[in-house]
Amino acid sequence: MAVIKHPSQRVGVFIDTQNLYHSAKNLYQSKVNFGAVVKEALGARQLVRAIAYVITTESGEEKNFFDALTKNGIETKTKDLQIFFGGAKKADWDVGLAVDAIRLMSKLDTVVLVSGDGDFVPLVEYLQNNGIQVEVVSFGKSASLKLKEEADNFLDLCIEPKKYLLRSGRPQARRGDTRGEQKEVV
Repeated sequence: MAVIKHPSQRVGVFIDTQNLYHSAKNLYQSKVNFGAVVKEALGARQLVRAIAYVITTESGEEKNFFDALTKNGIETKTKDLQIFFGGAKKADWDVGLAVDAIRLMSKLDTVVLVSGDGDFVPLVEYLQNNGIQVEVVSFGKSASLKLKEEADNFLDLCIEPKKYLLRSGRPQARRGDTRGEQKEVV
C-alpha cells in the first residue's frame, strides 16, 4: 500500500527520545538532530503536535537539550529517572507515549512514531485498525524488523545519517590547546 502524504494531512509526531539517542550513540558515536528528524518526517503536512518523551536526572544537565527541543517546536514531557536499591536505573516512557498517541488520534490523520522499539507494534496495529496512517522513523540498523514491517511507511535514518546527526560543534584545537573547546549543547 502506498503511503499518502498531502498538505492538509494532520500529523502527530511522537518521539521516543531515549531510543533514538542510544541508537545514534551506538551506531555513529553522535547525537540526534531532532529538529531535522521532525522536519523530514513532517514534510509539507500540518503538524498538530510534536512531543518528545524525555528523562530528567538529579544533576539537571539535560536542561539545554530540553530547551533546544522547545526551540525546534517540539514539546517535552518529562519523567524523573528512577534509581532502585542496588543502583539499577529505569527510564521508560513507552506507556505514556502510547496513551498520548491513542488520546490524540481523533485529531490526526497520521501518527509518526520516532522509535525503533518493537514494543510499539501493538500501538501501530491499534492505530491502523482505527484508520490512522502510521509512519515509523528510526535508524534501520537498530530498529525492530516487525515494527518496520508493520508501519505504513518507514524512514530509515541510516540512509543519510549525517542529515539527522549533530556535528560535534567543537572547533579544531591544536594538541594541548584547550582554549577553543566548547561544551556540546545538544
